[in-house]
Amino acid sequence: MLIADDDALVRAGLAMILGGMDDLAVVGEADDGAHACRIIEKSAAGPEPVDLVLMDIRMPVLDGISATARIGSMPHPPKVIVLTTFDADDYVVRALGAGAHGFLLKDTAPPAIVDAVRKVHAGEPMLSPAVTARLIRQVADSAPDGRALAARERTAALTGRERDVAVAVGHGHSNAEIAENLHMSLATVKAHIAHCFTKLEATNRVQVAITMHDAGLL
Repeated sequence: MLIADDDALVRAGLAMILGGMDDLAVVGEADDGAHACRIIEKSAAGPEPVDLVLMDIRMPVLDGISATARIGSMPHPPKVIVLTTFDADDYVVRALGAGAHGFLLKDTAPPAIVDAVRKVHAGEPMLSPAVTARLIRQVADSAPDGRALAARERTAALTGRERDVAVAVGHGHSNAEIAENLHMSLATVKAHIAHCFTKLEATNRVQVAITMHDAGLL
């Protein structure tokens, strides 16, 4: 993974926490968003491509949200967890809209940061159902005309089981919970979620939830 933060002490602390885990490896550090993008692009051709980024929001040269959007346009982009001191919903919405897979505050306890990194790497959700519901409400309140129709058109492409899975994602359930509730294997759930991302034109689970809400399915 790559740690991108303009504070050297934060980078050092995160590298110490995450690098000490047997199943995690920190392969690079960046002090701004542009630097992070360069490292990711260079690593793509090497033996250890960056597969996950812990990304600060406020950085010089290129901020974390813009960097996240740029990373999302790369071939085989790594997953991004936005890490910040700011907990305002607007930052969460902008970060997720840019393609981030999760959101962490910098005062998160070290064990929770490690757990979050593992979950995102495995494709698990990073936001609690309560946070997901709050984000859906905020985005829905500012929804432009025609978005509900567009959402219904996209959801029409889902199969019945894909729709069931997408609704469960919209309620904030984890892959394991979906597998148990819908009597599927974990591998099947992951496959359905991948199809949902493609058909709903989503890059993260919150975007799936928002589309299902806009289509009147939540």
